Amino acid sequence: MRVEIEALRSIEREKGIDFETVVSSLEGALASAYKRAGGEAEEARVVIDRVDGTVTVYAQELDDDGNVVEEWEDPPRDFGRIVAQTAKQVLMQRLREAEREMTYGEYSGKEGDLVSGTVQIHDRNLVVLDLGNAEAILPAAEQVPTEEYRHGMRLRAYIVEVRRSIKGVQIVCSRTHPSLVEALFALEVPEIAEGIVSIRGLAREAGHRTKIAVASSDPAVDPVGACVGARGSRVLGIVEDLGGEKVDIIPYSSEPAAYVANALSPAKVSEVYLYPEDEPPTALVIVPDYQLSLAIGREGQNARLAARLTGWRIDIKNETQFAEEQAAFQAAYERGEVDEFGAPIPGKGIDLDDVAVAPAAVADPAAEVVIAEEFRDESQERGQEG
Repeated sequence: MRVEIEALRSIEREKGIDFETVVSSLEGALASAYKRAGGEAEEARVVIDRVDGTVTVYAQELDDDGNVVEEWEDPPRDFGRIVAQTAKQVLMQRLREAEREMTYGEYSGKEGDLVSGTVQIHDRNLVVLDLGNAEAILPAAEQVPTEEYRHGMRLRAYIVEVRRSIKGVQIVCSRTHPSLVEALFALEVPEIAEGIVSIRGLAREAGHRTKIAVASSDPAVDPVGACVGARGSRVLGIVEDLGGEKVDIIPYSSEPAAYVANALSPAKVSEVYLYPEDEPPTALVIVPDYQLSLAIGREGQNARLAARLTGWRIDIKNETQFAEEQAAFQAAYERGEVDEFGAPIPGKGIDLDDVAVAPAAVADPAAEVVIAEEFRDESQERGQEG
């Protein structure tokens, strides 16, 4: 009995499975078929010549512990249609297992990588992406609510997990993960791939807005300009990949006050006062009156993302509010009702809340924007930075 070696080679080419794996799978399938055909022994092993395709069957006698005590050649006399069909089924099963193992081996180390695929299946809870040689799933929790997924559309996604399951290898991807934006910048900006420009911070509300802080190790390279590209070509490509999500690129600074001011871009900042001893550390930001709504952003989004990016709790006031509070403090100080740090003088019966104008908004790195309830003495010089 012989098999066509060229046919096995074609399986290797079509499936991308190693030739030795294909031959070994066929040997196992023929051994299973031999046993089902009622051969001379209950066990057998099959050897296929890798050159001419000759099939040799060795019947085996085993002891109670499963060890081979005797082996002899038993030429197959009748591999009929049923036996051949059994061999084919076993072979296809083993080839599928080999494909799954190969897919797992290819993707198991790729958590954190960017992949591109075509939408094949889309319902309310699940999107399936065809990656070419594998399929990936986009669970509902990893989908951007503002995006509409259509059959046949191409998407880039971020691999968050590769795992084995009963149905085979499962590649779990995300469109909401902040690192998706980071991976897109690394793909579009050569200076990031080369390590000249680095991403020092990123805060994202998927589908709406992302803030990303960048720095350069080469003084001759402008990190923001490198990420934006000529006429915005690089960042526009990323925005398109993100379905129109806004992206603010800001220069990173090791100086917290400058970093906070940059993070509130596109708003202009007049002054920043730092209170690092607070928990969490707080930055009081003063902005021109006409910049207040821009600094806060729609539903507090700009301030919220700036707080997450920098790790500082951000109080925002406009210049008029700040001036009114300063005047109220100065008057109370001159009357002897408060000390130089704004603390009430015992017996004067003054409450700081009576002379304070509440900040416009407070943004906490881990919370939504809320109306401030406490008064802060902006004239206190501790931690002050312009």
